[in-house]
Amino acid sequence: MKIGLALSGGGIRGIAHAGVLKALEENNIKIDIIGGTSSGGIISSLYAMGYSPYYIYILFKRYAKEIVEINLNTIVSSVANFMMNKKINMSGLKTGESLEKAYETLGKKRGIIKIKDIKKLPVVIPTVNVSDGKEYIFTNNIPKGIKNKSKYIIDVPVGRAIRATSSFPGVFCPCSFEKYNFLDGGVLDNVPVIEVKKQGADKVIAVNFKSDDVDEKSSAMDIIMRTLDIMGNKISEESLEKSDFILTIPTDGTGLFDVEKLDSCYKYGYKVTIENMEKIKKMLNL
Repeated sequence: MKIGLALSGGGIRGIAHAGVLKALEENNIKIDIIGGTSSGGIISSLYAMGYSPYYIYILFKRYAKEIVEINLNTIVSSVANFMMNKKINMSGLKTGESLEKAYETLGKKRGIIKIKDIKKLPVVIPTVNVSDGKEYIFTNNIPKGIKNKSKYIIDVPVGRAIRATSSFPGVFCPCSFEKYNFLDGGVLDNVPVIEVKKQGADKVIAVNFKSDDVDEKSSAMDIIMRTLDIMGNKISEESLEKSDFILTIPTDGTGLFDVEKLDSCYKYGYKVTIENMEKIKKMLNL
């Protein structure tokens, strides 16, 4: 039986996925196929390249501040404008180049330049092309029996693929590659369960994040995070229904770029997975 893991986007909260992987490894649950969107794509591809869950956590701590360093007011105004379909000032957005360069370095350490060079296990990373509004999948393995093979892109540098899936609207500029202009895959597919199944997974564990409540004391970023979670969960309804087990991680109000909460998010992912381990093993008939 092949076990798949589908990891949702969520900014800094995505480090919780490394905690999930650590807990699964400690309980001898081998992941055969992995996929993720945005920060879930970062974790997925690093794991597929052979980096251990704990080392992925260390890498996040090392690179996070450099990657997400951006003025909070810019984030709030840009995301708010995006959600209200207002014009966004592109000059105030980040290019994502620092993420791409960091990722290229990590890939080269494993002898990996393009996503097709990943050999450890199949990986799928969704993104969305602004020009035609369609979803595309960065992967090292085009599924068998697929008619629309043009949807799958294997000849792309790993750094560019991660930059593309992480180009959150209103915060990062679209990421160009050949004829495409890519945005965050979470726009259409925040938890790629279906794509993981297409790769041959018999059972798929989906990981998403619990929406935090808001009240009169909530900040603008709190409200934005709540709104994004609602949107992401709505988009992911079909995918989540096709999963065999859903791990929902609480992250205690952590914002998209709240790097100070990296440690707690990692621990949340590990803790929730351990708490659900018996249910997971039962689902997998272990």
